[in-house]
Amino acid sequence: MKIPTTAKRLLRLTPLLILPLMVAGCQKKNAYTTLYDRNISAHPPHCLKLSVFPPDPAIERAAHSLYPFRSDCPYTLAVSTKEGIHCNSNANAPRKTLSNFPSAYLRLELRHGMKLLYSYYRDLTAPPDAGDLEEAFDRMREATGLRGAK
Repeated sequence: MKIPTTAKRLLRLTPLLILPLMVAGCQKKNAYTTLYDRNISAHPPHCLKLSVFPPDPAIERAAHSLYPFRSDCPYTLAVSTKEGIHCNSNANAPRKTLSNFPSAYLRLELRHGMKLLYSYYRDLTAPPDAGDLEEAFDRMREATGLRGAK
């Protein structure tokens, strides 16, 4: 039985089509942002309160170098980080062994009271540092129209 040329091509491409699905389980190379309040840039926050969890003095210092936070502000910028994470998905086994698989993350959430206005998330291959926070803060500032940043 002769296999049609189109089927042969599809068979050759199948591994290339499946590979991204295998790698996609936990891997996220880019930062993911979501703007929940589309009108926020028309009425940007006039101040921010900082919340860092878990407490991290280096991240707090880096944040304070980017913006003059106030403890009495109704807008809260919640910065959360985690190190030493791993993905248990078997689909990622080749990716984990052959490359820099993410082992940490950085998340920013801008809230007014309990209402979520903006979020930023990025997987990292090293613990989050001041440069990662600055990049995230700049993206948030652009998306929300935040003023007063240093």
